[in-house]
Amino acid sequence: MNIKPEIITINNQNLADFPEVICFINKNQPSHSLKTEWLKERLEEGLRIKLLFVEGKKNAAGFLEYIPGEFAWRAVTAKHYMLIHCIYIYPNANKNKGLGTLLIEECISDARKNNCSGVAVITGKRAFMAENTLFIKMGFQPAGNDGTGNELLVYKFNDGPVPVINDWKSQLANYRGLHIVYTRQCPWVARMVEEFKESDLQKRLNIDITELKTPEEAQNAPALYTTFSLIYKGKLLADRYISTTRMNNILKKEKLI
Repeated sequence: MNIKPEIITINNQNLADFPEVICFINKNQPSHSLKTEWLKERLEEGLRIKLLFVEGKKNAAGFLEYIPGEFAWRAVTAKHYMLIHCIYIYPNANKNKGLGTLLIEECISDARKNNCSGVAVITGKRAFMAENTLFIKMGFQPAGNDGTGNELLVYKFNDGPVPVINDWKSQLANYRGLHIVYTRQCPWVARMVEEFKESDLQKRLNIDITELKTPEEAQNAPALYTTFSLIYKGKLLADRYISTTRMNNILKKEKLI
């Protein structure tokens, strides 16, 4: 690798110094502060954020977010593991240079220092999810899937119990009618939901909107990837951030508008 990377750990003391932590949302957007407050609470629970910078570049080239499994914001049981929430390398020119490997190695090292049993991650081939290729190359092993294209991978340090995907599908029965279930983990979702609350469409449909506010609620969410879910009569229509146009198309298909 011809570049010299630097990895910075984000905490409540330096959070304001690194705006890229808030996923490219303008700091004047209300959702910026919503995500900031969410992060401050999670950092107290042990959330780790690592930013990777390459020599000569001002903006971060890599981002990694992970947390002790007991506090995971995914529908998994991952006690004694570190669970990776999110990883990305940006822009494309920085990809395939080993930067993602460095960030994952940072997480693995941290997990060992904290006497964890290993590291876990949810992967997928759809938007906003890391694919499994890099993790498999680094020694992660499949530990389950949810039948919708999402896969649980684990990197084990010992022969103890491995993380499992919780039965999120059974939770869907609790959501009759039309629902949005979300967290403030993604500022783009938070912005979309806040705007939708005031929209003409919401005034017409009166969708039941529920924010998951604790790790326990997230681990018992009606979707594995808990950031955003659109549910109708116990059926999961979308399980990640969608545009207003995409929302309208889904609702038209269900003959709701």
